[in-house]
Amino acid sequence: MYKVFFITFGCKVNHYETECMKELFRSAGCEIAPSEEGADAVIINSCTVTSSGDSRVLAALRKTRAALPDAVIALTGCYPQANPEEAEKLTDADIIVGTKDRSRITGLVSRCLERREHIVMLSQYSVGDDYECLKCSRFDDNTRAFVKIQDGCNQFCSYCIIPFARGRCRSKPIDVLCDEVHEIAQGGKKEIVLSGINLAFYGMEHGCDLADAAEVCAETEGIERIRLGSLEPEKMSDEMLGRLAEIPQLCPQFHLSLQSGCTRTLKAMNRRYTAEEYYELTERIRRFFPDCTFTTDIMVGFPQETEEDFAESMAFAERIGFSKIHIFRYSRRHGTVADKMDGQVPESVKAERWHRMSAAAERIRVKYLASLVGKKVNVLFERENCTDFHQGHAIDYTLIKIPCENPKKSLRNEIFCVKIEESGHDACLGRIVGRPK
Repeated sequence: MYKVFFITFGCKVNHYETECMKELFRSAGCEIAPSEEGADAVIINSCTVTSSGDSRVLAALRKTRAALPDAVIALTGCYPQANPEEAEKLTDADIIVGTKDRSRITGLVSRCLERREHIVMLSQYSVGDDYECLKCSRFDDNTRAFVKIQDGCNQFCSYCIIPFARGRCRSKPIDVLCDEVHEIAQGGKKEIVLSGINLAFYGMEHGCDLADAAEVCAETEGIERIRLGSLEPEKMSDEMLGRLAEIPQLCPQFHLSLQSGCTRTLKAMNRRYTAEEYYELTERIRRFFPDCTFTTDIMVGFPQETEEDFAESMAFAERIGFSKIHIFRYSRRHGTVADKMDGQVPESVKAERWHRMSAAAERIRVKYLASLVGKKVNVLFERENCTDFHQGHAIDYTLIKIPCENPKKSLRNEIFCVKIEESGHDACLGRIVGRPK
């Protein structure tokens, strides 16, 4: 058969889907190439969440075609799905497939290798579409397995192109999830990260919810940690939180997407909550998970965001005390409501606000990490940092390092109790004191 190389952009969902496509090619007898050198086909799994993301995808496409003029190149993912007219004009790609029909990718590549024809398959989404049950049981180079269980979004935030790239909410059937998690556990993975485009909406069409998915993972022998991916604040009911709190393997670290701590800006974004409602949700979660931590995303420079709005958002971030914040600048996306809004913020102002919010986020994070000194935490070790440190993550997703006394001894995929002795800007340093009790 032939060799296939993958290039992946974007979120954890995209990376999961790449692993699923790799599994499809392996099942067809193909070899997954470690580099583009000698590859017969290249699959570029694209992202379109920002305009700069589009630019990186198109640059990679041009570079790959220049390097491999005779290879079959397939462009798949969110970029062609959200931008079908532009994608169809891309002559550097032999195959163009969106976020649907990727279960057919092996057949399309084989067809193209045989006939050298240009293939465009950009099926549009409809309300009521089924979830495409791609599956992955093998995750190279990771001690945790990211498992996509939900796709699509119904929210239509005014800045976001993703509903056009992913369609409406739909969920992986619970029995399919059960089989997949069992295979992952059989492969030796100890941690499951449940992922989705709008994860909190999992199961809405099946009469179940996110707690059901977490319980399935918890019931699987060998799974010692369950982590939730990025969550929108909606749908996090007390009933669901109560059930999640009963799962001992659940890591009490919640990535609650905020976007702005200013209610006026949230309304312009078409977010379905106020800043105060978001704060009240964090307080409810803390009642169920007293030792929980919160991470988030914050956007700066949204259209019409004033200096006062920005200051309010920054103060709100301080109030919550996030353990980590991902900060990004608003990016105009053609086809969204925000793209047509008056009061677009100049790029220079966006950059200045990004730097100020980043400085605030670092202060908050350093303060949080310092609060961990002296505590004992259970760490799942993932990889060695050269020969100096073993490193892994605590249940709150804090990066923990310990000195590597024996470079030949690996702690990979092992869980140890570590006493934290020092803190820094991005990680804590400690020493092993035993096994988890």
